[in-house]
Amino acid sequence: MLKTLTLVCISFLSCVEVGSAEAKIIKVLPHLLDSEGRHSLSPSLFERDAYQAFLRENPSMQAAMRFDIHWKAKSLQGSPLLLRIELRTSGSDPRKPTVLEASVEPSRWFANWTTLRLEHEAFQKLGKIVAWRATLWEGSRQLEELKSFLW
Repeated sequence: MLKTLTLVCISFLSCVEVGSAEAKIIKVLPHLLDSEGRHSLSPSLFERDAYQAFLRENPSMQAAMRFDIHWKAKSLQGSPLLLRIELRTSGSDPRKPTVLEASVEPSRWFANWTTLRLEHEAFQKLGKIVAWRATLWEGSRQLEELKSFLW
């Protein structure tokens, strides 16, 4: 029994991040949406990727864009954080990126998913998205940044 308890404790401690950063943007998933707001026709990841390829090949089927952002931040001062995504597009000045923002609440133990949408009118006006940058802010202090290859 003691060996089992010891193994469980060691397993748990090996999963705990020692000296982890106060904030992290883990992943950004840009998804094209069709006129019904779907990014996939079924819950399968393979189907999602196939439908995204179909939407990229058929611009007339594209209605909007959604960014799913996976992030984690410790509760720093109990204040809300700002999650921002900046977009460089083919239809706008690259020196003045389009900005999407959301106020988010940090969680001490768990990572969060936040969705930012580029709605139909703005999506059609801006043209093709060339590059993006996601940042997490506490007031005027940038905590974390994740950017696409072409940023």
